[in-house]
Amino acid sequence: MAASSRDGAGAPSPGAPARPPLPGGRFAAHGSLAGQLVRIALLSVFTAFGVWAVLPLYVAGNWWGIGLVAVVVGLVYYVYLSKRAVPAKYLVPGVVFLLAFQILPVLYTMSTSVTNLSDGHRSDKAQAIAAIEAFSVTRDPDSPEYVLTVATTGDPGTGELAFLLTDGEGHAYVGTADGLSDLSGADVDPAGKVTDAFGYTILSPTEVNARSDELQEFAVPTGDGAGIRSSGLSSAFEGSAVRVYDQGCDCVTDTETGEVHTADDERGAFYNEDGQRLAQGWQVNVGLDNFARFLLNPTFAGSFFGILLWNLVFAASVTGLVFVVGLAIALTLHVPRMRGRVLYRVLVILPYAMSSLAMFLLWRDMFNTDFGLFNRMLGLQIDWLGDVWTARAAVILANVWLGYPYMFLVATGALQAIPRELGQAAQIDGAGPWQAFRHVTLPLLMVAMTPILIATFAFNFNNFNAVWLITRGGPFSPDNPTAGGTDLLITYTYRLAFNEATAQYGYAAALSVMIFLIVSVISVVSLSRSKALKEVDR
Repeated sequence: MAASSRDGAGAPSPGAPARPPLPGGRFAAHGSLAGQLVRIALLSVFTAFGVWAVLPLYVAGNWWGIGLVAVVVGLVYYVYLSKRAVPAKYLVPGVVFLLAFQILPVLYTMSTSVTNLSDGHRSDKAQAIAAIEAFSVTRDPDSPEYVLTVATTGDPGTGELAFLLTDGEGHAYVGTADGLSDLSGADVDPAGKVTDAFGYTILSPTEVNARSDELQEFAVPTGDGAGIRSSGLSSAFEGSAVRVYDQGCDCVTDTETGEVHTADDERGAFYNEDGQRLAQGWQVNVGLDNFARFLLNPTFAGSFFGILLWNLVFAASVTGLVFVVGLAIALTLHVPRMRGRVLYRVLVILPYAMSSLAMFLLWRDMFNTDFGLFNRMLGLQIDWLGDVWTARAAVILANVWLGYPYMFLVATGALQAIPRELGQAAQIDGAGPWQAFRHVTLPLLMVAMTPILIATFAFNFNNFNAVWLITRGGPFSPDNPTAGGTDLLITYTYRLAFNEATAQYGYAAALSVMIFLIVSVISVVSLSRSKALKEVDR
């Protein structure tokens, strides 16, 4: 009897009205028709992104990258076409984005921080040797000539240069820093110039002129001490190298002067007896040398710790000031009997509604010595951005003006969530306005605002735009043109990596890792200490 009861559990009794059909009809087990169409559309878009990601990887010959993209696409298809992996349908998007935008960049930065990656140390040793020989190529009397089209494998301004070449017989080739190979499927005009090639961006004359310095140093190695170099904007020649590598001595010899440069595998370059190196080097692992450089080297350590101290003061000052100003205005507009509170609140948040980029540039102009607003209003002639302390004050002031509306909004919301009866009860118990605020309102506010303050500190610690758009890290001392008076660690790192004649990517990556560790430690300590505030909720 019990068994039959269990078997019949949930079944309609005889004569009972039939159950209404499940939503979706015959698609109920697999989702509605609209849901199916949406899923197909999203998978199609994801597949298109996968194909888009594979194309440049294929051109670059990055088979590991292609394999990774294929695995991710296959995993997504399995998860969203399977009837079993229901939890994974919710987890996969977050995990993919976490890997792509958080974990992989951090791991890549950490791996770069232990190398000497920089201008002149971008490739391996074989490529460096080929570049040295190709760069020393000179024209021979019987040097082959090519019709040249300059292209890149990416952005016209920053992509890797490539030579699209055609010989006298009309054969097309592509030359890169890795060597020369056949170019198939290219469009060639009657004059022999390549006008279109899959995977390459043809540069206009203006774009070529903008990269003329790189073009003069670029050469295509063709093996056996030969290489191809440009001769103007539309022609190139293949000649023989003056500097020749000898594997026996692991050195490069200049056949004209007899000068010998020997390989130093620890530093990744060829050096002569006087310690002078060839410009082309290769990437090597340097361990913790980059970290020791800014922690122990007196020259770099002075810049690092000076910038770090100012960075902490800047982030703490801006965070504290926006908190005080925002909270003060929120308390002022929280008084019930005040008229026009809505209008005042709208006016207060106007700076937050404006473009921060435009506002930083506007503040920079207001601090201009000759026509700035402050000097004109006050009748002064102060170089606000030319002195370290006034420049720092200017950056802090601009940040507070742009940041206090956000803190005002948060404080207003937190105040409205606190029952007014608590303050009234404190006053009945004999507490004054200040005591009621300090012992009742403020602790309750801090429960909601402590995470916001920690996030604000972390944001201002890496507030690149504020410093770069107003002062560009300056003013600079003649003794140290790389570390400015208002530089934060993030702007200092950017200058080392992208704004110097010799970009120091490995050193900049080490600084980035240090920034990550500093912000992480401060955030963890602050959050752990803020747990005491949870007692207020009990």
